[in-house]
Amino acid sequence: MKKQTLLLLLFTACFNASFGQNNPIVLGNARFTVITPELVRMEYAEDAEFINEPTLFAINRDATCDDFKLSTSSKGWTQISTSRMRIEYLNDGFPFGQCNFRIFYKKGKEEKRFMIYQENSKESNLGGTVQTLDGENGRIEVDNGILSRDGWFVINDDYKPILKNGWIENRPKASIMDRYFFAYDKDYNAALKSLTAISGEVPLPRKSALGAWYCRWWDYSEDEYRQIVKEYKEHDFPLDIMVFDMGWHTQKDATEGTGHAGNRGWTGYSWNKDLFPNPDKLIKEFNDDNIQVALNDHPHDGIRTHETTYKEFMNSLGKSAIDRTPLFDAGDSVYMNSFFKYALEPHEKIGVDFWWLDWQQDYLYPYVRGIYGLTHLEWLNHLYFKHSQKDNKRGMNYSRWSGFGSHRYPIQFSGDYVGSWESLEYQIPFTVTSGNSACFFWAHDIGGFYGDSKEKAWELYTRWTQFGLTNTSLRIHSVYDANLDRRPWLWGETAEKSMRIIYHMRSELMPYLYSTVWQAHKETLPVLRGMYFEFPENEKAYKQEGQYFWGDAFLSAPITAAGTGANKIAKKEVWLPDGIWYNFFDNKKYEGNQTITASADIYEFPLFAKGGIPIPMQKYTDRMTSKSLDKLVIRCFPGVDGQSSTFELYEDDGVSLDYKENKKALTKLNYSRKKNVHTITIDPTQGMYEGQLSKRSYEIQLAATQKASKVLVNGQKAKFTYNSENRINEIAISDKNIRSRTVVVITLP
Repeated sequence: MKKQTLLLLLFTACFNASFGQNNPIVLGNARFTVITPELVRMEYAEDAEFINEPTLFAINRDATCDDFKLSTSSKGWTQISTSRMRIEYLNDGFPFGQCNFRIFYKKGKEEKRFMIYQENSKESNLGGTVQTLDGENGRIEVDNGILSRDGWFVINDDYKPILKNGWIENRPKASIMDRYFFAYDKDYNAALKSLTAISGEVPLPRKSALGAWYCRWWDYSEDEYRQIVKEYKEHDFPLDIMVFDMGWHTQKDATEGTGHAGNRGWTGYSWNKDLFPNPDKLIKEFNDDNIQVALNDHPHDGIRTHETTYKEFMNSLGKSAIDRTPLFDAGDSVYMNSFFKYALEPHEKIGVDFWWLDWQQDYLYPYVRGIYGLTHLEWLNHLYFKHSQKDNKRGMNYSRWSGFGSHRYPIQFSGDYVGSWESLEYQIPFTVTSGNSACFFWAHDIGGFYGDSKEKAWELYTRWTQFGLTNTSLRIHSVYDANLDRRPWLWGETAEKSMRIIYHMRSELMPYLYSTVWQAHKETLPVLRGMYFEFPENEKAYKQEGQYFWGDAFLSAPITAAGTGANKIAKKEVWLPDGIWYNFFDNKKYEGNQTITASADIYEFPLFAKGGIPIPMQKYTDRMTSKSLDKLVIRCFPGVDGQSSTFELYEDDGVSLDYKENKKALTKLNYSRKKNVHTITIDPTQGMYEGQLSKRSYEIQLAATQKASKVLVNGQKAKFTYNSENRINEIAISDKNIRSRTVVVITLP
């Protein structure tokens, strides 16, 4: 006891603590900003003129917290302490180095030391993502993500340009160090929340982006696009987005510019009237049918002399049409404002919903002219996304990842990946580790951009589509090849049947997916998340790169190798963590805390629902992202005795930014079990939004059970049906006011 008292007195003598101090903390030429207990900004400027303007990474300069202590020692050291770390700095007039700076961070029960020039090892970092998978086949090395088993990470924002008055400019040269230190131990969600505190929230994408996309690099005509839409309906497949690749615009007329891959026509903004004699009529037809339209865009050559808006564009720049065509100049605000007005807006006015910013020209134009170290991709992602937010619409920019901060610009495009079993196997951990950088929204090329014909690759394409079920976008695409078209019905009867099952499941599960996307926005939790998010203390969670959680209710482990026999039966080892799990296809029950060998024919894959979590669903619709939820289906698998769980259904208009003004609806779906009595309660809906339904019907499904002995709805005995093949008790409930509570009690024998 005397020894402890002596140590306390010595500490008090060395450091004088204070509370409620200013934040940021300026110490000579150094400045520290406590953003969260897990994140501190550390700056050094030779003239003590610090950067208060945002950067493309650190967009939110208002992010600070008061949860820290400040103290000084008799030897001149300053100490900044949060619940996660302790920073010690000696103001000696030099930049941060080994002699004047150190951080002690918590890792389990230990305290570890960080020095300014340390970096995470590849072995300890849990992985991040990369700009593109263009041309890759199988596994690649990705950049580090925020999450590391070391329990810390550093982002270097040194020398990055700043945003001033809405535009980009170079950082003052006197600002020489600008670092962000994350310390989170194994609280991976806290790390991601700290990232978005400084770098901006993960926005809610337009709901249509979560649906089924058709995309192919091919020179289709208007009538051919109409035929494709017709075939989707005839073959009973849903469709939400139609993407016109570069065939939509003229190409042969381009005689200026650098072009790409030997063709000067990659950039273009004038309709190819041979293929699209009346594009406004076609787009209106699609929009009226709740199909969104996107156009491919390679902007690197800008607006040139052959474009229909060239004269007006040049006039807006104060130039004559006979002047030399200006270079594409993304760093010039006047140029870019005119570019958006005359390149993009004419098409948006006839109904084009968003742009596929297909920037592949880093080998020609890696950096924005006049701005040190700023890539075109990083800056254009910012500009295109902001441009897309006109008229109160949610931003929508389909483009490649451009580094930390790109999470603010969904949806991400992973590039021209080779279609192979090795690529499918790797795209699963690639997608999961991307979440460790807050990159939650991918629209991959399902099946691969390059690939073999249906005779060789139908099984691979089908399995890839099964992985696509749980992706944030179900998008198909392929290279310019007459033999490679990924319309599912062109790949043989077995493949078509299997893929139809997946597309229908995607449609039915849209309420669950959209609610999970809301959770990603609100809580900064990946939609596809590594097992270590839920089980950070379990070593097994770090070794399961072929499986992941899909939101709160599902564990997915897609098949990534060829099967055998007529039905291509394949096997995969799956680790089922704590809980009760049910195969979503056949309702078979599995106890947790074990590794099983899952077997799946071509019509299913290892997808497990967690017992006791109500899963909101809808009846199948071929426009899965725009149909009103007039009938809510709730499927639930039995939990353990005594369990109670809640899942929150999220709804809004799916398009606007009104959700930021609290125009949205949340409905709690509750499950509880007491012995053989299972209760599912639908709480009154909270909140309002434009177009909201006032009432809806319900279908309650208690799966993997015997036939119920009794069912009560709001205390009254109710009729029900029992599907003996799938072992599901189904209770149909007629229209109810969404503001009322509905209680369903199911008693099993």
